[in-house]
Amino acid sequence: MTQTAGSRQQVLTGLLIGGEIEGAEDWFPVFDPAAPQQVVGHAAAATPEQSRQAVDAADAAWPAWSALEPEQRAELLLEALRNLAEDHDARVELLVRENGKPRAEAQAELAVFARRCTLAAGMAGELRGVRRLLPQPRQEGTVPVGAAESGTAAPPRLRSEISVMPLGVVTIIIPYNWPLAVLAASLPYALVAGNSVIVKPPPTAPLTVVSTLRLLAERLPAGVLNAVTGSNEAVSPLVRDPRVRRIVFTGSTETGRHIMRVAADNVTRVTLGLGGNDPAIVLDDAELGPATIERLTVGSFLTAGQACTGVKRVYVHRSRYHELVEGMSAQLAGHRIGHGLHPDTTMGPLNNSRRRDHVRDLVDRARAVDCEVREFGTFGDEVELSGGYFLRPALVLDPPHDESIVVEEQFGPALPILPYDDLDRVVDTVNRDWSGLCSSVWSADLDRAGEVAARLRTGTTWINDVTAVAADDRAPFGGFRQSGMGREMGFEGLMEMTETHTVTYPR
Repeated sequence: MTQTAGSRQQVLTGLLIGGEIEGAEDWFPVFDPAAPQQVVGHAAAATPEQSRQAVDAADAAWPAWSALEPEQRAELLLEALRNLAEDHDARVELLVRENGKPRAEAQAELAVFARRCTLAAGMAGELRGVRRLLPQPRQEGTVPVGAAESGTAAPPRLRSEISVMPLGVVTIIIPYNWPLAVLAASLPYALVAGNSVIVKPPPTAPLTVVSTLRLLAERLPAGVLNAVTGSNEAVSPLVRDPRVRRIVFTGSTETGRHIMRVAADNVTRVTLGLGGNDPAIVLDDAELGPATIERLTVGSFLTAGQACTGVKRVYVHRSRYHELVEGMSAQLAGHRIGHGLHPDTTMGPLNNSRRRDHVRDLVDRARAVDCEVREFGTFGDEVELSGGYFLRPALVLDPPHDESIVVEEQFGPALPILPYDDLDRVVDTVNRDWSGLCSSVWSADLDRAGEVAARLRTGTTWINDVTAVAADDRAPFGGFRQSGMGREMGFEGLMEMTETHTVTYPR
C-alpha cells in the first residue's frame, strides 16, 4: 500500500500471515538515513498474538508443503520469482530510501536475491537420494562386538536407509545492510527443503523485504511464507514457540548469544551469521595495479563499510605499505558522498545514528593516540542540510594492534592499515581473533596465496578479491568462532534445513 506524502509516496507494509496481508493496531515509521526527518513509510507493529498467528499459519501449511516432491516445491518457487518483475524499479528506489545505499547497489541486491533463489531451486534433486547401508558378509572366525562377553547370539545382519526430512517451521531474522541478499542465503533453501518460513525483517529497513515477500507469497500456498514486523518483545513467539524448529539469525555477536540462550529452552536448532573483523593480508609480491587497488577499496567501503564480508583491517607487508596507502588514497579521493538516489553518489550514509556514532568514536579514539587519519571524498550539496548519517571514508594508518579500530568490527567507512614484517605472526593473530567470518590473501603467486589461505581459520577466504562482489553463491557460507555457526547456501546450507532420518530393516 502507498499513501502520498509531499513529492513522494509513503509505503505502508502490513503483516504477511497465512497468505493474507494484515494491518495492525499500531505502525512504526521508517526514516530515510540520508534525511532522517523524512518518513519513507510505515510498517505494521505486530502484537504477540499476531506473531503467534504467524506460527500457527506456518505450522498449518507445513504438512502439505513438505509432502510435495522437492522438484515441485522448486518449480513453485521459480514461478513465484516471476512476480518480482512487478514494481521492480519502485522497490529498488524504496531500498535506497530506507537503507541508504546507492541505487547501483540496490539494483545489485535485488538481482542477488533472484539469483540465489534460482540456485537453491536447482538443488532440489539433492534431497531425493537415499543412502543405503547394506549387510556385509561376516568373515570366518569373527565374533560381533559384545557377543562373546554377554553370551548372546550374534545379532542379525541389518540394512539401513538414510534420508533427509524437512524440519518444520523456520524463522529467519535478517539485518538492515543487505537484507534481501542475506535473506536469499537461507529462505529459498528452507522452502525447497520443505519447510514453512516466517521472516522477521530489520526494523530500520523492513519495507522492501515485506514488499518483495508479498509478491513471492502470491504464488505459494497460503502460510508457507510469512513476514512479521514489530518490536523484539512482540515477535518473541517467532523464536520461543516450540513449533519453530530452526532459527536463522544474521546480526551482531551479542544478539546471537541471546538467540542461542532463547533457543536452548526448546533445543531449537540455530544458524548464526554473526560479526566479523575480516582481515585482508597483502603479501610482499602482491600486484598492486589499479584493478587490484579498486577491488580492495570496493571490498572495504561497499555500502559505506556496512558489509559483514567486507574488509575491516588490512595487513600489508612493510615493503608495500606506502604503495598500498597511496593507491587506496587515490581511489577514495573521487568519492561523492550523498543521497543514494543522486546519480553521482558513490557512497551513501550509514543506516542509523548509532552505527555512525560508533564509527566516529573509533576514529576519534585512534586520533587520540596520534594515529594518522586520512579522510576522503566530497559531500553532495544535499548533505549539508539533510542531517543524514554521513561519514567520509577514512584510512587509519599504522594504529597500535590493540587499538579499538583494529580489534573491533567497525562496520562503517573507516579502515585501519597495518604494516607487518612477519607473516606467521599475522596468520597467528588472525587465527586467535574473536572473529572468523571472512579473510582475503593478495599475491601475484596463486599457489603461495593458496598456501596462506589454507592456514587461515575463517569461513571464507578469497584470493585477490573480496566481499559480495566475489562471492561464489554455490559454496557454503558461515563463520568460525564468534562469527557464528552453521552454514548457508550450497549443499551444506540445504542440508542445514533438514533432519537426517534412518530406517533400519532386519535381515
